[in-house]
Amino acid sequence: MSSDGRLVWNHSTHLPGLIPILEKLIECEGITTVTPGRIKQTRSHIPKMKLKVSVPIRGGYKMIARQGKTVQEVFILSTLDQSQLEQAIASLL
Repeated sequence: MSSDGRLVWNHSTHLPGLIPILEKLIECEGITTVTPGRIKQTRSHIPKMKLKVSVPIRGGYKMIARQGKTVQEVFILSTLDQSQLEQAIASLL
């Protein structure tokens, strides 16, 4: 575990319970920056927090965080490949 990562605070609102998970995620080796993105409402309901790696972006991945009827994009800059990132996320939930 390394604490070289940083969590960017660019929004005043976040999905409830997301920030503590992201703070643990930035301690993982290979993750440099985690940036929460836009929040959106959906029709379907997910009772527990769910994190899913969505698509690759330049230098990392876009992740989707869902809880209740709310979705938030999270951008992760990392040297990890997708399976390693998914394992790191699974170990936090």
